Amino acid sequence: MGLNALNHYTIRPADLERTKNFYVEVLGLEVGYRPPLAFPGYWLYCGGQPTVHLIGPRAQDEGRPPRRPGETGLLDHIAFSCTGLAEIRERLRKNDVRFEERVIPRDRQTQLFLHDPDGVAVELNFPPEETTAA
Repeated sequence: MGLNALNHYTIRPADLERTKNFYVEVLGLEVGYRPPLAFPGYWLYCGGQPTVHLIGPRAQDEGRPPRRPGETGLLDHIAFSCTGLAEIRERLRKNDVRFEERVIPRDRQTQLFLHDPDGVAVELNFPPEETTAA
């Protein structure tokens, strides 16, 4: 298994448009391609790479108490670009780490979502060639 690079970080802003405008108009990031996900958001690009993801309300958030940002805001998760999907699946299972697996439509990239011992959400992204045929 290889964690190759930081892929992106994701923020759940209180005001999606205001936060997008800050990163675009003030910091100079660019709004770019985002897969057809079931919730609103933006992928903001830095140097041609989708580095900052902003996500709006999701269906799974309904009925849950709102998360309150701390002094530095609300970090939703951190993501890594990886290789070795089969190996990491096995390692997670051996260590009784629960995870959710998704395949991104169109891109066919496999993502594993899990939490570290302190509750920080971690996303592991694997290239399409490691996604098994469905």
